[in-house]
Amino acid sequence: MKGTARTGGFTRSTPRYRWIVLGIATFAQAAAGFFMQGMGAMGIHLQRDLSLSTAQLGLLFSAAGAVPLIGLLVAGELLDRYNERWVLGIGACVVAAALIVGSTAPGYVSLLLVLLVVGAGYCTVQPGGSKSVASWFDASQRGFAMGVRQAGLPLGGALAAAVLPFLAGAFGWRSTFVVGGLVALLGAGVFMGFYRRPPAQAGPQDGRPRASLESQLRARLGMLREPSMVKIMLSGTSLISVQYGVLVLTVLYLHDTTALGAGPAALVLVAAQGAGVAGRVCLAAWSDRARFGRYGCVMTCMAAVIAGMTALMTPLGQSPAAACILFIWLGFFGFGWYGPWVTYVTESAPPGKTGFALGLAMAVNQIAIVLAPPVVGLLKDLTHSFTPAWGLLVVLTAVALAVTARGERRGIGRGAHGASPASRGR
Repeated sequence: MKGTARTGGFTRSTPRYRWIVLGIATFAQAAAGFFMQGMGAMGIHLQRDLSLSTAQLGLLFSAAGAVPLIGLLVAGELLDRYNERWVLGIGACVVAAALIVGSTAPGYVSLLLVLLVVGAGYCTVQPGGSKSVASWFDASQRGFAMGVRQAGLPLGGALAAAVLPFLAGAFGWRSTFVVGGLVALLGAGVFMGFYRRPPAQAGPQDGRPRASLESQLRARLGMLREPSMVKIMLSGTSLISVQYGVLVLTVLYLHDTTALGAGPAALVLVAAQGAGVAGRVCLAAWSDRARFGRYGCVMTCMAAVIAGMTALMTPLGQSPAAACILFIWLGFFGFGWYGPWVTYVTESAPPGKTGFALGLAMAVNQIAIVLAPPVVGLLKDLTHSFTPAWGLLVVLTAVALAVTARGERRGIGRGAHGASPASRGR
């Protein structure tokens, strides 16, 4: 039948097709983020082959995050207007093409330019996959489904951390760009080939009456003043800073502070990424049933991250075994927070504005993604110690936790008098 997707007995008209959607969205996320999430494991190779400082290495991460500062807003608007199948798929193809071209880059500056293009393509993947999954699952299973889908990022990162350093050592850093591009292309093809919208959801919204541009802008800017969006921005920027700080510094920290070799240190990053996969699924599933709501789960992650990074700054962090355990702890909570957080974003969005709300929240996160890697790298270079970098991340997270916990207590007090589940963080 026209407009009906069939896969092994599953059709778009059956509720079971949502699990196909979840699978392909998770795969597309893992494939598109494969290379960027694995760059941290190649830190030693890139520093050696390109003669980079730690700050310059951090700037490579930031380059891919610069364009999404604006691009995520554009991607969110496109997702509210057009089918996620094509918006996400085309973006992932841009990622693939840029990485393959990047394998021919002559030096550091050209690599920065290539990664800017990678970031432009990646703009559509995070909000596109989140919206596609949220539209297929109701509130009773949405947290679990979003957690599984968001687990694609650390899952891809764990696989990349295991594979890319080997490729860089055996065939040179250029081979890692080729492999990253081919993996991203595979993810794009799978998503475009199998994804369909839910039967009850209309096609592109171009035929709907539209408000004036002025009123649309006013409504979107008004979202920044919503208490839920304030909590989203503060928690998101602090925790994404922790996540990228761990990605950039884990291998270097273990190599310099605990005298682990490059190979074993990269394996610890693989384990931390694997813990992040488990965290995104488990914490998001927990948020479906947690008495204190989805945002309460995010606050739990902030408290756990503060404890873990504080321990790294003590003599405990100089023990190889203890440091490895602490990085796995930080992987679980410092990567796992994203599952309940992104579900909270989708449920806090105004009707018909889910794509833009996701794009706005993720665009604000991009500020931290751009700034955190070079800042923590520069702190390490200037002080010749990792303690100031960990300390900065602890302070940022503690401030966000203190401010949003106070607002959450006020919200719960008002919620006792008839607030909606979404306004309570569910």
